[in-house]
Amino acid sequence: MDTWENLRSECLACRGCSLCETRHNVVFGDGTQDAEILLIGEGPGQHEDEQGLPFVGRAGKLLDDMLEMVNLDRTKVYIANIVKCRPPNNRDPLGVEQDACMDWLRRQTALLRPKIIVCLGRVAAKAIIKDDFRITQEHGQWFTRGGVQMTAIYHPAALLRDVNKRPETFEDLKAIQAKARELCGHTEV
Repeated sequence: MDTWENLRSECLACRGCSLCETRHNVVFGDGTQDAEILLIGEGPGQHEDEQGLPFVGRAGKLLDDMLEMVNLDRTKVYIANIVKCRPPNNRDPLGVEQDACMDWLRRQTALLRPKIIVCLGRVAAKAIIKDDFRITQEHGQWFTRGGVQMTAIYHPAALLRDVNKRPETFEDLKAIQAKARELCGHTEV
């Protein structure tokens, strides 16, 4: 049976794909280990690779602000990525890289047993919710898999590039807050 310590130790030693050759740090994940809400991004950027933590750059600051708007913060959620190592030049992770890392995320999810999964952006939504997910049309919609409620919002980096998406993202965040109030026992939102 997995423990957080064993899983983290195994993940930090991973050499399952070529991303291990260019990384500075494996970005395992961050947050409370009994979180009822799991946020999933696509992969680490430069700042995350340097610090070994997810969402610590400009997009991470915006994510923190977004969570704060709905009375959440990093102490109440768990944040992970599809891939644990930075793709070169922040490109989308390749299918082979996602496949190599997916078991780490599955095992994290099994330990957490979240009630809600929020995919941050198109890449995560396609990997987690459905492979033909279209973020512009389906963000904010709810899906159920294995008894877990799932949704996707625009990636914070996309919101930095296009501020016109922020109002609809705020509505998505309010829906996440409502769903958390409905489903989550120990997460006050």
